[in-house]
Amino acid sequence: MIRNLLLTACTFALTLTSGAYASEAIKIGTTQALTGHYADFGTQQLRGLQMWVADVNSRGSLLGRTVELVHYDDGSRSARSEEGFKKLIEEDKVDLLVGPYSSGITLRASAVAEEYNIPMIASAASAEKIWSRGYKNIFGVDTPAGNYIDGIRVAADAGAKTMAMVFAETDFAEEVAAAVRGTVEKNGVKLVLDEGYPPEQLDFSVLAQRLAKVDADVVLGITYLQDSVAIVRAIKQANVKPRMLAFTVGPGLKEFGDQLGEDANGVVGIVQWLRSVPLPGAQDFAYRYRKRYGENPSVHAVIGYSAGQTIEAAVRLAGTTEHDAVREQLRTMYFRSLLGKYNVNETGRQEGKRNYVMQWQDNGRHLVAPENLSKHTLIYPMP
Repeated sequence: MIRNLLLTACTFALTLTSGAYASEAIKIGTTQALTGHYADFGTQQLRGLQMWVADVNSRGSLLGRTVELVHYDDGSRSARSEEGFKKLIEEDKVDLLVGPYSSGITLRASAVAEEYNIPMIASAASAEKIWSRGYKNIFGVDTPAGNYIDGIRVAADAGAKTMAMVFAETDFAEEVAAAVRGTVEKNGVKLVLDEGYPPEQLDFSVLAQRLAKVDADVVLGITYLQDSVAIVRAIKQANVKPRMLAFTVGPGLKEFGDQLGEDANGVVGIVQWLRSVPLPGAQDFAYRYRKRYGENPSVHAVIGYSAGQTIEAAVRLAGTTEHDAVREQLRTMYFRSLLGKYNVNETGRQEGKRNYVMQWQDNGRHLVAPENLSKHTLIYPMP
């Protein structure tokens, strides 16, 4: 009888141990810019990730385990992100990683992932430097800088012959600028101004005078939100009238229209996602995000959500969170997230994703290219 009691006690203990292990959460770690220069973008990315976690757990978990998101504010600084990721790995014991906002911060963060040999999904990070270091643990979901500006071909198709390019001096913007230099004249457009500026600069009155002097058909800004808004205001004040005014990042955000009002109309944006694009899940996600957070999602929220979806797909295909197995799936799998196609090459560089072209028309953001997906036509010259 004593023997039977001992066997029963052992069985009970094993059951408790097994159950505790099975119910242990899968921890996903990230740092995001919740304060500092990139706070608007980092906050949106974090919300997208949080919404993905809620969706996974509401569907009944991942591999029979709940998903937990552990995050820290990196303050829009590389050093703080590096510290945060080390803490996530060493103290929080996270299973997998999602990278921060921006290419510069991701360069430092991904070095931590490589040091500890833990797969990381790069979220909003496009610089080609990220993929040229021989790392095996970094995998991108968004469009690389070298392909980022493909959509601006609509300018040449519309009849543009000259372009003035201005860009923030960041890793992302400088690499996009290099890509423009390498392709713009192949499309029959002459680059008549090529000028960088410090990323914190918001006074563009002198630049507006130079833009007036060159009188280019297209003014292209490789920018973020506040600098793109400031450039539009400076151009309007100087009465500069390009036939097309186009930017990265800024025009795709609701805040761009909120700050500029009528002056936003006609501005073109190069974007990675737009809720009006007729692709699976876009309207559903936008509706549920709006219900949860009280506003429409930006592309950065979609990038955050899609980073989570990509991790989920890799873990489900691997049947485990073991790093080698997940890494192999991230390297080889073909997948469609909310953001679009996921298909990386051997360096982790995204090859499947392409951008869209939108234009502010009638105080709203409307897709104008590619033609097979758009319901609106590019207004050229802009009003």
